[in-house]
Amino acid sequence: MAYQEIKIQTAAKAPPAVPGTGLSSPGAYILVIYTGGTLGMVYDKNGQHLIPFDFEQIQEKLPELARFHINITLLSFDVIIDSSNIKPEHWIRLAQIIRDRYTHYDGFVILHGTDTMAYSASALSFLLEDLNKPVIFTGAQLPIGAPRTDARSNFISALEIASAREYGRPLVPEVCIYFGDSLLRGNRAQKVESTHFSAFESPNYPVLAEAGVNINYNRYAIRPYDITASLHAHDQMDSNVAVLTLFPGVSRSIIENILTIPGLRAVVLRTYGAGNAPTDAWFINCLSQAIENDILIYNVSQCNGGMVMQGRYETSKILAQIGVISGKDITTDAAVTKLMYLLANNVSLADVRANLMRPIRGEMSL
Repeated sequence: MAYQEIKIQTAAKAPPAVPGTGLSSPGAYILVIYTGGTLGMVYDKNGQHLIPFDFEQIQEKLPELARFHINITLLSFDVIIDSSNIKPEHWIRLAQIIRDRYTHYDGFVILHGTDTMAYSASALSFLLEDLNKPVIFTGAQLPIGAPRTDARSNFISALEIASAREYGRPLVPEVCIYFGDSLLRGNRAQKVESTHFSAFESPNYPVLAEAGVNINYNRYAIRPYDITASLHAHDQMDSNVAVLTLFPGVSRSIIENILTIPGLRAVVLRTYGAGNAPTDAWFINCLSQAIENDILIYNVSQCNGGMVMQGRYETSKILAQIGVISGKDITTDAAVTKLMYLLANNVSLADVRANLMRPIRGEMSL
């Protein structure tokens, strides 16, 4: 693959011989990967249309970078991608970039469009098994060339978090999203706003850090550093997954047509409240037949907060009885990408079922 690679001129010095004990890491090496998205756009000469920004001129837009005491390399996709066009192949490509450069960098920042950022962050959390360095996704609601843009603060804070170390170890050794002053676990985040700068929330897991005058880290919520971990980047995803959102009056033909899609292997069933669904005989029979045909049905609530509790109400008890799997408090974004990952990287359906019911990357509660 061809990439545009840019060394950003900063005030960095060589890394200290003995690791420091502070939160900053002078001399840290950070790789920034630009995939596309609003952050990397500017207005054309007429001020009417957004066009891709030439990252060779990044320091004209962000002169603050010159004062950073870290080494920054920027890698741009050969063809930038609107996040609406992101596919599993791009997630695998990102995982491979990080794998191939893992020993050369202390942390990674991924600049990405906001619409599918939570899907991508979730996917990377699964693909990068035994990750022990920061991978921070960020972007912007307004382009870097706009007067009131959030691109500058998001990018600069993401760089600072990616380089943060304590006692020589990365402070946030996991895949995260930084946006609008909050650092969130990537596979716990959801996009909830399209017009406000605080575009993402993590309704079922604490914020990992909050940025004000200082960046305050919630250490108890951050995945601990594992001195024994050795990165394994997976390179397969199975996209034979569907999402079925229930609504009052959903027809039998819709349910049947989705559950009989050729090649379908799993369905994220977006249910009501605490995992409730209709009890009509035809509906239960459709699900039961699909399960008998080795299609996994993963129960995920439509609610942003709370969790699936199959059996709490009569309308979900029968789901558990026929073999529907509870997704507990997992997000739809994480459920879809977890299924794609597990289906591609597990030998047996029994292993997939077992891993769907437990957290493998901190994506759901016990």
